[in-house]
Amino acid sequence: MKNELEALGYELFELKVGGTKTRPVLDVRIDRRDGGTVTIEDCTRASRAIEAQLDGRDVIAERYRLDVSSPGVERPLRNAGDWRRFVGQRASVTARSLPGGTAEVEIVDVEGEPGAETVVVRGARGDEHRIALAEVSQARLAFHWQR
Repeated sequence: MKNELEALGYELFELKVGGTKTRPVLDVRIDRRDGGTVTIEDCTRASRAIEAQLDGRDVIAERYRLDVSSPGVERPLRNAGDWRRFVGQRASVTARSLPGGTAEVEIVDVEGEPGAETVVVRGARGDEHRIALAEVSQARLAFHWQR
């Protein structure tokens, strides 16, 4: 599945399998490798490619449900590349070094060598914090509806 998605320009962001043995549910989250926004057309293309692979092999029950979507507006930030991609945006971050352990911050920068990155974030009062990426236990983009 991963290779088929990569050939179409997508990344397999997340795969969850649920449902029952006779009616499994595959929840697939894709992201665009070019950094663009995932569209309905992207999900349709990915779904067709995945279905062709599943239907051509005997790896899943004959009756299954396949859901393909984007990581969403409050997507998890999993690695330094995600943090770099979303510099300037707001994120909800949980890390020991943050006051209170969790804060909504603006992503300012990512510094350091691969494997030892530090994220630079700005709190609500304008105070900057440097957090070792390895210390971040959870992070996701923060979304606020505009009125």
